[in-house]
Amino acid sequence: MLTSSFSRTLEEHGFPPLRARLIHTLQVNLGKLCNQTCQHCHVDAGPSRTEIMTRETMDIILGVLRRHPEIATVDLTGGAPEMNPHFDYLVSACRSIGKTVIDRCNLTVFFLKGKTHLPEFLAGHRVEIIASLPCYLEENVDRQRGKGVFSRSLEAVRHLNALGYGKEGGDLALHLVYNPSGPHLPPEQKALEADYRAELFSRFGIRFNRLYTITNMPINRFLDDLHAQGQYEQYLNLLIESFNPHAVENVMCRSLLSVGWDGRLYDCDFNQMLDWPVDRTMPQTIADFDSGGLTTRPVVIGQHCYGCTAGAGSSCNGSLD
Repeated sequence: MLTSSFSRTLEEHGFPPLRARLIHTLQVNLGKLCNQTCQHCHVDAGPSRTEIMTRETMDIILGVLRRHPEIATVDLTGGAPEMNPHFDYLVSACRSIGKTVIDRCNLTVFFLKGKTHLPEFLAGHRVEIIASLPCYLEENVDRQRGKGVFSRSLEAVRHLNALGYGKEGGDLALHLVYNPSGPHLPPEQKALEADYRAELFSRFGIRFNRLYTITNMPINRFLDDLHAQGQYEQYLNLLIESFNPHAVENVMCRSLLSVGWDGRLYDCDFNQMLDWPVDRTMPQTIADFDSGGLTTRPVVIGQHCYGCTAGAGSSCNGSLD
């Protein structure tokens, strides 16, 4: 029986209601179209999705970025963000105004018609890549993401390595992402990173900079799978029982604002997928952006927030503790 709530847990540990502190990162969802259909996908993305950000919305975002130098990073997500036809335009424009750009890439998108130029394009614009590779074993990756994904992912990483990505001391950052294949917490990030580094280099000769371990959020496709397996309450109780108060200070909603494919604003990518917009007293779309209110906005929270504070904590950039 689930008896806890995230707001009550915060209160029990002496925390005030959760609020943002700044907006360092604008995380922009370019659409739900993707070339993969993954088991754990909290976006419920796939090849049949039609939601896609327009160039007009991108231009509004660029206007906000020009007016607000304190927003240093633009974090591009999807779906596969590269499948948006205006992806190159947005990346080039963001870099021209001095923003750090992150591309959350599934690696296999590089093999699609019209996208084979992307590795060179990303390298040329010094884009940081955060790439999905949920295991260093072929069987596990293909089970979670589809047959052949592992081999194509390795081929893509080799290409990126040849361009200078993942080189120690270089300026082309390539980070990998691990997430569990089922209703479990990820293992300790530092130790798993060492295993990934040793296995991927010794077996395949590839390199990367960091490994991020991310907790699966009980929403959308992963939530449906939990219910189908009768494991929802068990998994949520695991998250609740693993609450780590040290992770609260660094949850991503304190320094990030999420922009949906249609320009609506959310506290994080997970709230976006639940269609929980920012607090109703705040501007609701990027066209009405007001840093004064949004920078210190109250954060809309729910049971899934336990996923960000369980164990070592989790965010889009891995463990927090």
